Amino acid sequence: MTAIFDFSPSAVAALALADAQRGLQEDVGAGDLTASLIDPTRRARARVLAREAAVICGAPWVEAVLRQMDPQVRITWHVAEGQACSPNQVVLEMEGLACALLSAERTALNFLQLLSAVATKTASFVAAVQAVATNRAQIVDTRKTLPGLRLAQKYAVRCGGGTNHRIGLYDAVLIKENHIAAAGGVSAALARAGALKAAPTFIEIEVETLAQLDEALGAGAGMVLLDNMDLPTLRAAVQMNAGRAILEVSGGVDMSTVRDIAATGVDRISIGALTKDVKATDFSMRFEEMS
Repeated sequence: MTAIFDFSPSAVAALALADAQRGLQEDVGAGDLTASLIDPTRRARARVLAREAAVICGAPWVEAVLRQMDPQVRITWHVAEGQACSPNQVVLEMEGLACALLSAERTALNFLQLLSAVATKTASFVAAVQAVATNRAQIVDTRKTLPGLRLAQKYAVRCGGGTNHRIGLYDAVLIKENHIAAAGGVSAALARAGALKAAPTFIEIEVETLAQLDEALGAGAGMVLLDNMDLPTLRAAVQMNAGRAILEVSGGVDMSTVRDIAATGVDRISIGALTKDVKATDFSMRFEEMS
């Protein structure tokens, strides 16, 4: 179940550049009026500090923003992508044209604070389920992302140790309650999915009851989403499944429930909050005047 976007370094660099250009156009537009007060030849050094513990994510985006404003900027990372930082730790340092660094500051930090927040939240859920002795569950994202930044946020989930679900509506089939109703039932929906001419990355069907799960398994479902089931029902579902299909849980998942859900023996736990309910990581940039 590999996502259609491969997240290779070259692909991530191209994605980061496109996002950076769009972000700078939104913020800088025709020109930074305040930065124009600065001598365009003046150089400066700056450093970015983390104000709280976090998993660092967004280096390709930060670098793309900075290099769009000053192609010769020198960037030194002190915490690698995907690694943890401590409060008040210097995450990176840079040296370049002062006006360029000033213009790039907010856009660069916006990417860093959002993507680090997603990676940090993901890492906390991953650590929680890894502490469960019987765990086999992966932490999985959803399509509940910021418009225009879905791929960036899904990259951040990977940095935090999570797994990507489908990228969009075009690369996989997820048959939900309304699809089932419109198609005429679980078996009918699965039959139509199996007859698709386009080859999806995977076909998954959502069920809300054990009876629906039994029907889905009988129809040959290879991947089933167990929606908003309580723990006893999840345990019964795992027993009924007996390893035939990949079982994913969705709904009612937070830090107070994820360990117990993982302990039921399901394969995947999808969490919309990884990307939609994040609090930006607190970073600040401090400048040192140079020549």
